[in-house]
Amino acid sequence: MTIKPHGKRHKSPVWARITLALGIVLVVVTGSGYAAMGVVSHKVNSALPDEDLLGSVQGSGAQKGGKDVKGAKNILLVSLDTRPSWSKSHEPSRSDSIIIMHIPADHSTAYMLSIPRDTLIDIPAYDNGAQKYGGGANKVNSAFAFGSRGLDGDKAIQNGTKLLALTVQKKFGIVPDAAAIIDFSGFKQIMQVLGKVCMYVDEDVTSIHVGHTADGKQAVPYKTDAAGAHPRKVPGVTANKYTVGNHCFTPTEALDYARQRDLLSKGDSDYGRQRHQQQLLKAIMKQTVSKGLSSPSKLPGLLNAVGKAMVIDKGGIDLEDWALNMKDINPDHLVTLRTNGDSPNGFRTVPSSQTPPGVGEAQYLDDESLQMFAAARNDSLSSFVLNHPTWVAAN
Repeated sequence: MTIKPHGKRHKSPVWARITLALGIVLVVVTGSGYAAMGVVSHKVNSALPDEDLLGSVQGSGAQKGGKDVKGAKNILLVSLDTRPSWSKSHEPSRSDSIIIMHIPADHSTAYMLSIPRDTLIDIPAYDNGAQKYGGGANKVNSAFAFGSRGLDGDKAIQNGTKLLALTVQKKFGIVPDAAAIIDFSGFKQIMQVLGKVCMYVDEDVTSIHVGHTADGKQAVPYKTDAAGAHPRKVPGVTANKYTVGNHCFTPTEALDYARQRDLLSKGDSDYGRQRHQQQLLKAIMKQTVSKGLSSPSKLPGLLNAVGKAMVIDKGGIDLEDWALNMKDINPDHLVTLRTNGDSPNGFRTVPSSQTPPGVGEAQYLDDESLQMFAAARNDSLSSFVLNHPTWVAAN
């Protein structure tokens, strides 16, 4: 399956537009009843061909012949900062949102751990058959780009994900059991099928992307530099604002809310956006289960949108086995975790003077954050959460 190119670049929606990877692929029957599993999973199997995103970097399921879904599982979920074309003549795409979805051995719940895209990390050497990358320190979102350079379409997606998976394995010792990639425009189509998405907004957010003029016409309220930073107000345009409290968003509003990082009232930038990504992911999952999978009228459109938006690697495990073994996971019990959780804004900055040439200012994960990822590797996240209750993101 190939993610279709867009005519226009969407700057960093930076979040798990990867939503349905868990909601549809792994817990497809949650809330919809065991009796419906055969029909629904068959339709999802047809809509979602299995791709090779992990190669030799695969966890216990693939190693045991593709039938064993027992034990703890770690799923690599990725969204992309999509360029106007997948053509090798253009700059490679970087991963926009990187989430480790950890499912403990008892399959009772799931945890989401985000790796901030500007995290400075050692990326291993890699040869994708078209270009060799010698390895080195860079921002983690560059791993996908280095893995996909010189390639088009499916090969670019597959090799980019493989190098990202290798990078995660090298840094955290986590070997993904499955993986999924989601495309932004396709994700919006999924939300349009579901309709409104209701969630709690935990801080006042001003949009730099969506606003309106005095006569009500939609307009961009802020100009930015080429990298999408340093917003400057456009005279005569009022920005959309999302205030603290419960809201039911349209798909456009929900995605706009999740994109913002520059004018957050708490000043927490990428870390605030990371938190909002996870909150919206949970809200979408709940709506998918309660309104999408159980609706005969919505299900065909939902599966069609999912099939266009997603590329998955089930790790050698049949979808029916994933669904059966994950059926007790309830989206209400999904735990979203922050990185650098003892910092008010989440920031652990590496100045440009201490990063390799061309990398610029980056972020790093503190020791306790590394302990959190180690807990995902060792299936001890419940103990980590018990000892770090403030690291659980508000929902």
